[in-house]
Parts: sequence; C-alpha cells; structure tokens
Amino acid sequence: MSNNINIEIGGRNLSIEIGKVGRQADGSALVRYGDTIMLVTATSRKEISGEKNFLPLIVDYRENTYAAGKIPGGFFKREGKPSEHEILVARMIDRPIRPLFPEGYFQDTQIVALLLSADLENEPDTLGIIGASVALYFSEIPFTTPLGAVKIGLIDDQFVINPAASQLEKSKINMVVAGNEDGICMIEAGASELEEEKVVEGLILAQEEIKKIVAAQKELFNQLTISKTEVKVNPPAEEKIKQIEDEIATELLHAIQIKQKKASERASQEILNRLLARIPKENTEEISATKDIFYNLQKKLVRDLVLNKGQRADGRAFNELRPISIEVGLLPRTHGSALFTRGETQSLATVTLGTFEDVQRLDGLGEEAEKRFMLHYNFPPFSVGEVSFMRAPGRREIGHGALAEKALLPAIPDEETFPYTIRIVSDILESNGSSSMATVCGGTLALLDAGVPLKMVVAGIAVGLVKEGERYALLTDIAGLEDHYGDMDFKVTGSERGITAIQMDLKIPYLPVQIIREAFQQSREARLQVLEKMKVVLPAQRPQISVYAPRIITLFINPEKVSDVIGPAGKMIKKIVAQTNAKIDIEETGKVTIASTDMQAAEKALEMIREITTEVEVGQIYTGKVVRLEEYGAFVEILPNVVGLLHISEVAPYRIRNIKDEISLGQTVTVKVIDIDEENNRIRLSKKALEEGDQSSRGPAQPKEREDSHDRQHDHGFSGRHSRNDRNRH
Repeated sequence: MSNNINIEIGGRNLSIEIGKVGRQADGSALVRYGDTIMLVTATSRKEISGEKNFLPLIVDYRENTYAAGKIPGGFFKREGKPSEHEILVARMIDRPIRPLFPEGYFQDTQIVALLLSADLENEPDTLGIIGASVALYFSEIPFTTPLGAVKIGLIDDQFVINPAASQLEKSKINMVVAGNEDGICMIEAGASELEEEKVVEGLILAQEEIKKIVAAQKELFNQLTISKTEVKVNPPAEEKIKQIEDEIATELLHAIQIKQKKASERASQEILNRLLARIPKENTEEISATKDIFYNLQKKLVRDLVLNKGQRADGRAFNELRPISIEVGLLPRTHGSALFTRGETQSLATVTLGTFEDVQRLDGLGEEAEKRFMLHYNFPPFSVGEVSFMRAPGRREIGHGALAEKALLPAIPDEETFPYTIRIVSDILESNGSSSMATVCGGTLALLDAGVPLKMVVAGIAVGLVKEGERYALLTDIAGLEDHYGDMDFKVTGSERGITAIQMDLKIPYLPVQIIREAFQQSREARLQVLEKMKVVLPAQRPQISVYAPRIITLFINPEKVSDVIGPAGKMIKKIVAQTNAKIDIEETGKVTIASTDMQAAEKALEMIREITTEVEVGQIYTGKVVRLEEYGAFVEILPNVVGLLHISEVAPYRIRNIKDEISLGQTVTVKVIDIDEENNRIRLSKKALEEGDQSSRGPAQPKEREDSHDRQHDHGFSGRHSRNDRNRH
C-alpha cells in the first residue's frame, strides 16, 4: 500500500509516494517535481558492528544517464564512479540530516538517492533532501524530525522559489536552504555580491515553504502506525564521571588553553593516557567508558569557557581574528602563488593559466559543457600531523574545493576580457580550522599575483556557535577545537560590497533566523578586516602576467574568410602552425584565438592570418605579383588568393598597344583599387592613377579586426569560398 503527499511549492506540484518501490529498504520515497523524479531509500543494520561511539552514516547519490535519455560516454557505456557533482549532492543530503539522529544511535545507516528522470529544469538536489527526510521519517529508524528544502533565486530583485535551471542564469543568488518547522539547519549558496540583509530575506521566505513541506509529512505520519526503534543509551556511572572530573578537570582545562595546537593535543593526550594506563587492556568496556568521559569533559570545559567565563580556549575575544601573514610570488615558475596563514591554518595557493585547449569538458545529463575556471583543494595528512596514504581526493576535499571555487567564480573575468583557462590549487600545509576560507583568501591573492584582472577581491571567514538553551555566543574565525565541540560552522565569503558564497552546517537541530542574521554581521566585520590586510600586500593585480604563461591573442575576421584561413583539407592552418608552433582556435563566427608561450611566434601567426583575411578597399594601394597576362590586361594577386584586373587602359597615362610591352608575367607591381564589383566578385586596379600622382592614396592597406559577426562582409578577388559548420582547433 502506498501513501502520497501532494503540495504546491513555487507554483508547481511536489508529489511524494511512500512505500511504492524499494520496499525491502526500511523506508523509501519517490519524489517528483515537474518531470524530475528521484527515488530515495533509507536502510540500517539492526545490530551494531564493533565498538562505536559515532553514527556511521553513508549517503550516496547517483544520476542515471537514462534519466535524461542519454547513453554514458566512454568504452564501457555504463555509469562508473560518482562524479564530483554527484558527490556534492550526496554531501548536501548528508549535512542537514546527520545532526537529527538521536544521541546514542550508532547503527550503520545508508541513504541511497537515485535520479530516475531529469527534465533538466527542476534541479534534483532539494528533492534528495526531502526524499531522505521522508524515507527516514516513515521508517522504523529513530529519525523523528522531518525536513524540508527549497532553492531560492533572486531575479530582477524578486525572490523565486525553486527557480528553473534556465532562470538561475539570471539570478543573483543560487541558494539551497534546508530546515524543519522550528528553524534552518543548512544553507548552501553562491551569489553575486549580495547584501547580507537581502540573503536573510530569502531565508525567511524559504522557511515559510519549508514549513509547508514539513507539515505535510507530519500530517501523513500521524495517520499511520509507525513504531520507531528505541535507542538505548548507557551512560557511565555518575560516580565514575565525578571521580574523573575531580581528578583531571583543572589540568585538562590548562591543556585546552595552551595556544599551540600540537602542544595542547600532546598535553591532553598525556592526561588521557594516564587514566587509561591503570585499566587492564582486556577491560574494553571500561576503557571505552573512560574515553567517553574524557572527551565529554573536554567538550564541557571548552563550552563552559565560552558561555560561563566569556573566554575562548586560545584567549581571543569572540570577534577577534587569529594573526594573519601573507606572502605572494614565492614560487618563481608558477604563474601566480600566495602563502596565506591565519593562526595555525596555512594555504599555499597556486595559479596556472592555460589556453583554450585546457578547458574542462563536463559530460553531464544535459549538453556537454566547458569549464574554464577550476579550483582544487588538497588536504595532505601532514597538515594535521597524521600519517596516512595519499589517495584520490576524498569527499571532504571535493566539498571544500567546490565551496572555494563557488566563492571566487563571481570575481573571475569573462572570456572576452581574459581569454585564459584558470586553475587554482590550494595545498593545505597546516590546519587548525577554516582551511577552506584560507583557500579563498590565498586563491584570490594568487590570482592577483598571476595578473588576472579580477572583478572584485574576495575573502572568507568562518563563524562558530556555542548554544545552550537560550544562551549562545558567536565566535569569529573558529579554530579546530571550537569547530569540533561547537554547534555551527558558518562559512561566508565575499567582497566589500557583498556575499559570494555561504555554507552553514549545524550540530544542533536548527537555528532561528535572528541568530543567522547576527552571524552574517559578525562575519562581515571580520571579512572587511581580512580584505584590508590582503590589499595592503597586493592592492591590485600584477600589470603583466608571468613570462612563463602562454600569450593569447584574439581577433575577429570575416566569417566568410574562415575557410581561407583553414585552407583545403586544413593545408593553410597547418602551415601556420608548423611555421610558428602556436596553438590556433578558429570558430565559425570568425573569432580566432592564437596562443603561444613565445610572443613573437604568436604575433607571426597573427600576421599570417591577417595577410590571408585582409579586406580589399577602394582607394587603397597594394603591391602584388602578376599571375596572368591577357590581351586586355594583367591579373595581379594583391593579397593571398585575391586577384584583381589591371586593364590595359589603366597601365599608363598614355596609349599601350601590347600589354607585354609594359608588364611581364611574375613582375611585382604597385596598383590602386579603383572599383569593386561585389555582385560579380571582381576588382579593378589602376597603375595609371598612381603615375598621375593621385594624392588620395594612403599606403598599403592594413587589415581590420571586425567588432562582431554582423560587420559588413565582402566577396573579393577570384578565389573560391568554402562553408564550414564545425569548430577547428590546431
């Protein structure tokens, strides 16, 4: 028996079918919005495997290419490992549901979200969050707080609920908000310098729609009989807790307040080791209980410092940044580099400038797209003093890199202004909290060092929270311990004018909008301080790009000249490439891009193309070779593949009986264009006009770059024309 939910969200119907498919899972939901359909299932193990004191939650999202009527690329013709996009959607589903499981629930639990149908207009990310909530809520798994999620756009200063993919291209913000009936629990957004208060308006609107989705789930749940698994929590004995607290609390507080991360961790570990040393190794239950007591006491002391004593573990004020140091241009052979250090978090950011051949091609559900700006984040184990294998990027690295890329994207100049492919790599060399925000700052500085003309300078800051009941404190620039034992990680990036990206995750069920508004204000004040420090070191981009970066020249030619530049079977373009070693890209619109690390080679290629594509004009003077003689005159090639007729009457100011008396085959002559018959594709030349001392001549014609594809187009000479429908790269 299936049960349905139907509600209107953003002017369209959101339908959810529960228990129709995937019935062997603990819970399943078939979510539909437009023609986008997603199946989300929730399954848990009934027994705890091994000793665990954490929730082993796995979230997987897969986009089946059949959902959009496509067959996968590649040799195997089937879906393989998850793409970065699939990993990011899986993380987005994970983040709001994870803190809502009850304390003490340690069963292995898996959420699987499968995209079954995609209309390419209604995006599936919010459906995954809603589906996960429904699959968990309508199952025996002890998940009792249903969620809703919507996307917010801002088009022409009007908020739009769940904007279509085509609408998002015009939107000033793309924001996913997840929450429950009491407040908001997750935000993920990219924006174009949007003011903080405007974002808050969007959050308030989102919360109203979320309440409708949550209310529909609760209404149906109350009509059904679903029993939830009871979670048994066996806390350590109060006497044991008090004994350990009395013994180590003062010493542990001192260890927590040591400002150096490694020294603080070492001091804390020594206290724990002393407690464990007196317990027999075979007594695993007591060892586990002692560890729980120790870590709970550590958390209690950190939070008590903040809420009851008004202090932070490292002694900073609640709104105080850690010390910042910046060095730029430290790597001589990279195209741009910056070392950004904030406290004990350090990012080495490098920029590489590539050509049109270096763009990333994305094979997704829609049409193949190209990506000319990429940011990759690496988190090597030594950055936190650990030893582990260095594998392919994990979900955390992909997520942090995507956030930093989203933050910097609004600052990247368009291709017409700066026709380079840009790659930033952030290697985290040291980490004690907020490494993704250090990546944003370091990435901006490395771009400026590379000479990239940014639209704005962007910085990022993370704000934390400690909340008990109605009492709370917001902490600027959280360190690792505050992130670990706090209740919120609220990352905000932007310029002096406004926000470019937001990512908010909680460890508590929700936050009211008012606290989020205060967090925005506190993050803005800190961001302006960071921007000021960055601008002192590098107030603007370098005037020139690195000598090791490729030089790119862009020009526009008459589209009808494209076939001349390519030549029969690509003969002409291959000749240019062979002689210059430059990379050349020609589009059917007439746009030509030349790239080379040798500027002289690029300019030589440019000149060769200009010679081929120069437009003949009446009144201009040209020097060319006689390629044919007839009784009535000589044919002169005044430009490559452009031939004009020098009539016998235009050779000299006197009468000529035989053209061969004045001109011979292969002779070089200087002539003036006196007429162009476009209809018959004929050019008339005169040598006589020059000999008579025509003062209107202006010397050899210079090629002109056309401003756009609608410029006037001419047919010149007697050379053939060829049409072209594809794009050529050499």
